Amino acid sequence: MKNIKTLIARVLGVVMALTVFSACENDDLVPEFTVQPASENIAFQNQFLTDYLLSKETSANIAERFVWNPVDFGVPTEISYQLEGSISENFDADPEFEFDSGALSETNASVSVDQLLDMAAGLELDDDPSTTDSSGKPNNVGTVYFKVTAFAGSGQGTDATSTTSDVVALTINLVEKTVEAGTATEISTWGVVGSGYNDWGAFADAPFYTTGTDGVYVAYVNLLDGEIKFRENNDWTNNFGDTGADGTLDAGGDNIAVTAGDYKITLNLNDNTYTIEAYTWGVVGSGYNDWGGAGPDAKFFYDYTTDTFKVGVELIDGEIKFRLNNDWGTNFGDTSADGTLDNGGDNIVVTAGYYMITLDFNAGTYTMEPGNIYGVVGSGYNDWGATNDFMFTEVNPGIWIAENVTLIDGEIKFRVNEAWDINYGDTGADGVLDAGGDNIAVTAGTYIITLDFTDEASPTYSLIAR
Repeated sequence: MKNIKTLIARVLGVVMALTVFSACENDDLVPEFTVQPASENIAFQNQFLTDYLLSKETSANIAERFVWNPVDFGVPTEISYQLEGSISENFDADPEFEFDSGALSETNASVSVDQLLDMAAGLELDDDPSTTDSSGKPNNVGTVYFKVTAFAGSGQGTDATSTTSDVVALTINLVEKTVEAGTATEISTWGVVGSGYNDWGAFADAPFYTTGTDGVYVAYVNLLDGEIKFRENNDWTNNFGDTGADGTLDAGGDNIAVTAGDYKITLNLNDNTYTIEAYTWGVVGSGYNDWGGAGPDAKFFYDYTTDTFKVGVELIDGEIKFRLNNDWGTNFGDTSADGTLDNGGDNIVVTAGYYMITLDFNAGTYTMEPGNIYGVVGSGYNDWGATNDFMFTEVNPGIWIAENVTLIDGEIKFRVNEAWDINYGDTGADGVLDAGGDNIAVTAGTYIITLDFTDEASPTYSLIAR
């Protein structure tokens, strides 16, 4: 019996020893994962402009926000992305003139006007109209290149796996200084105030802009039924009205009665006169509003930084023209399809898409650039997309305006091209735009909505009730 117990004990000891040995061996094993090829190619998702206009005055603005699709390498590790830009298609230029975002976890990155200006310096471009390149052509236009790469983990090592997008070429155009000193259009110290615009100062007065003539100023303004005056520096110290309604400016004079509409107001302090005339340019056609039968024309807004008129608009397949005051008395088409404004010219054929259209009456030309156009969407406007979003227009670089937006009680957000790839809300209700942020609560009324992207790190918005 004793021998049997001893044998059993020895057998159990061997089993335990083998178990311990096996456990120790397994402790040294490390799980291995095999990085797989990307599940799909990485590619840019945003639409690019035909031409990127650059100037030192707008250097802090976002020139382009690059957006790309997420990539899966089949491993439980973070996927990183890197956006690169260069003045060389081979990305082998001097690092001083290249762009490198570094490792990113998100699938988008912005490039500022200032960063493109740095690259323009590498191409030896400038904004002086008197200089040319070696062939005698203007040297303010060039090409830069961008690509994005996705990689697993750090993307380094002998077994690193990555995927890179096709290279995109962007045309950059330095805005040449074509005006003489002292004649550039700027915001003046004068403005329009009144019940016919801002409830006598509930928000900033509508600005007058300088012109080529000292003492003569012009404002493009949307008025309500009511009264207005003109004052300096948003203050009543210096103000003009019109006692007698004779077109003469009177210091501290009577309020000026106005009716709702879009107007051009000219203020002449040289002879103390003013004029108010109906004035608005718009897009009309089968490509927008069924030649006026489906609603008013798409309104252009004045951009004082370029002395042009601009509109952000969604078009459908068809034809368009540009006309004054929603009327055919003055209209422009393009008879030669060469970008020239022809008085009464042929219809302009357009394809469906989102565009920024610019009218330059100084040069007699127009441009139509496919682009990223912001819009208002939400239960407070169009039941989250049941109808078209309300389109904004970039009236100055980085400043987007949506005028007279009729909202109902509900919530809204701002998105690009009626898609959710790029959208902004406000997490914290602090007036700061947050990418993908919370819905913004709104109450019924008519509003002027402004998006301000001039501070890339902290863009803001405002809703002003009229």
